[in-house]
Amino acid sequence: MIIGESTHKREPKTIALAADLVIVGGGLTGTCAAVTAARAGLKVLLVQDRPVLGGNCSSEVRLWILGATSHMGNNNRWAREGGVIDEIMLENAYRNPDGNPLIFDTVLLEKVTQEANITLLLNTAVYDLDKAQNGDKIEAVHAFCSQNSTKYTLTAPLFCDASGDGIVGFLAGAAFRMGAESAEEFGEKFAPDKAYGELLGHSMYFYSKDIGRPVKFVPPAFALKDITHIPRYKTFNPKDFGCRLWWLEYGGRLDTVHDTEKIKWELWKVVYGAWNYIKNSGEFPEAENMTLEWVGTIPGKRESRRFEGDYLLRQQDVVEQTVFPDTVAFGGWSLDLHPADGVYSDQAGCNQWHSKGVYSIPYRCFYSKNIENLFIAGRIISATHVAFASTRVMATSATGGQAVAMAAAVAHKHGCTPREVGEKHLEELQLELWRSGQYLPQTAVSDPDNLVNNAQIQASSTLELKELTGSDQWKPIQHSVAQMLPVRGNMPSVTVWVEAAQDTELVVELRKSSKPFNHTPDVILETKSYRLITGKHELVLDWDSHFAEECYTFVSFLKNADVKIQYSEQRVTGLVTVFNATNPAVSNYGKQEPTEDLGVDTFEFWCPQRRPAGLNLAFTLSEPIRLFGTENLQNGWHRPIASPNAWVAAPDDRHPEIDIQWNENQLVSKIELVFDTDFDHPMENVIYVHPETVMPFCAQNVEVIDDAGKVIGTIADNHLTKRTITLAAPVSTRSLKIRLQNSHAHVPVSLMEVRAY
Repeated sequence: MIIGESTHKREPKTIALAADLVIVGGGLTGTCAAVTAARAGLKVLLVQDRPVLGGNCSSEVRLWILGATSHMGNNNRWAREGGVIDEIMLENAYRNPDGNPLIFDTVLLEKVTQEANITLLLNTAVYDLDKAQNGDKIEAVHAFCSQNSTKYTLTAPLFCDASGDGIVGFLAGAAFRMGAESAEEFGEKFAPDKAYGELLGHSMYFYSKDIGRPVKFVPPAFALKDITHIPRYKTFNPKDFGCRLWWLEYGGRLDTVHDTEKIKWELWKVVYGAWNYIKNSGEFPEAENMTLEWVGTIPGKRESRRFEGDYLLRQQDVVEQTVFPDTVAFGGWSLDLHPADGVYSDQAGCNQWHSKGVYSIPYRCFYSKNIENLFIAGRIISATHVAFASTRVMATSATGGQAVAMAAAVAHKHGCTPREVGEKHLEELQLELWRSGQYLPQTAVSDPDNLVNNAQIQASSTLELKELTGSDQWKPIQHSVAQMLPVRGNMPSVTVWVEAAQDTELVVELRKSSKPFNHTPDVILETKSYRLITGKHELVLDWDSHFAEECYTFVSFLKNADVKIQYSEQRVTGLVTVFNATNPAVSNYGKQEPTEDLGVDTFEFWCPQRRPAGLNLAFTLSEPIRLFGTENLQNGWHRPIASPNAWVAAPDDRHPEIDIQWNENQLVSKIELVFDTDFDHPMENVIYVHPETVMPFCAQNVEVIDDAGKVIGTIADNHLTKRTITLAAPVSTRSLKIRLQNSHAHVPVSLMEVRAY
């Protein structure tokens, strides 16, 4: 028994904790940062003010995770984010292909709790901090957990603010901006005026379900009485749920930090008013058996403060794909602004403009310009309002979290500040990010410690792409379709098979991108026209084009519903078909055509289809494409870009072997393998149902054998991009033999990279 009585004020229980890095904010950015830093050897304190991790992608909000892939609705091929966020998305697809938000919570929690270097504080909110006497350095942050009535004092040499609203940066006095810059300040032509609004609002979602019997709904007294006050009220329907209702948005005219509770109540009014309209207006008889299953209790936030680093990313950097020497992350979502009035606006819910490819984000955007030990990550990074409209999405933010975490590890190693990492140790930072799986666009990275750099590599077979055999699938060309082919040198002739329903003309174009690292087919090289009579035809497409450097060509068959073309069941790493169709969810209507000078480009969208659709065309080439060799295992790229960047086995070699040979013995303690997990697949964590739990290109079983014939490492049932085999003791060997296998009969075995240390 405890009996307490006092006339004095009591203090709550206080615990002091110290670490190498304190990360405030357990959204996706903070989660990826914490895992990355812990794996790099740092002791990490991760502070999250909610009961679960994930922030906007948690079960409390239920927004899908997206980034450069943009629902497969733009021209950013093989653009899914790498590293820890890739690992999370693949794990979720493996365990949770139906997109259960609660299961996704467990995936995030498991990733963090499996790292012994992370101390996780849930339900813990930072409210104060201590600074050094000179005022430019944080010494400690103070936080309180309402669930255990405990106060925490957290100290570290380095801090990362990934809190969304930037509570640490704000309390510390870090320079920040809120609202939109004028078009004149940075020459950004897409900068909004005050009539459109300077802030994006919050959103709240609901889930519904059919329970098989009539259900009545009596709205709460606070529900919006007349849903017609919302200009878009006619777009409500019983089939929409979750973040498909992203446009249920409000608050852009308010203080999106301090008015959040007010904004939440207004969104609750809208949600329950909308459900009342669906259930009781008589407009939706199909809703009779439907009930509300879930309504968000906290809103998903889009925008509040943005903190200033040594560089502010701007619209031109996104559109023009600026090359930065200090690239550490990348984006590819559209410039996506929303009217500040949200659901009460009579304008469209968003205003999206895409660039022709992914863009780089420099390291200088990820630390405070005036608080010397503060990293900034997530939607609060150093960017203008217009650039933020793209960088704010979660998968892009996650890559920034990984960049910050690795920078913290480099800073810890050298005892330097975040700024000094960029000034003195940039190559080391980029190398460590590259090793962790981060894609750094247009940035060459060399790994001096990789023993495979100096090895000779042979394989039991290598794909020489001469044909993809035809199937019984013949589909009309309802939308223009292009087979993407990697080429270098003379373009081979391409034979395809078509069937005309009536006499017609078929137009075929050979295209490429104006930049070899992009996949927007904006350059038409050759055009051919074929008069077809009714029936089947073998078309031989002869081309005159020559390509001095590796790039993708687009053999493009223009829309003609009277013509069917034959497809193949075979899929190959680095090959895909794309379609000039539409995807209104990301403002893709086949072609981007700015109505005025907004500083964005006009171009067509050619996008893939989700499996099981999106088959390759059946074709035969006059000369084989020889870009799938073992040299790709040493070229430093983890994904297809201007070329497949993968070794691919011959289709009939179902258990291929790779032989790595050295002239003298090497001491090997660790082997890293990078597999093809289809970086075109967005893997949305909610709403979508995914057709596979293991990507068809991914090798699943691996054996590694030394020069004595001994198996020194194995991988079984793999579904991840990057796997590491750490040997119990170093092995001295002059060779490594790697045996691979996958279970997808129509996909040859492939490997993106192998590294040995």
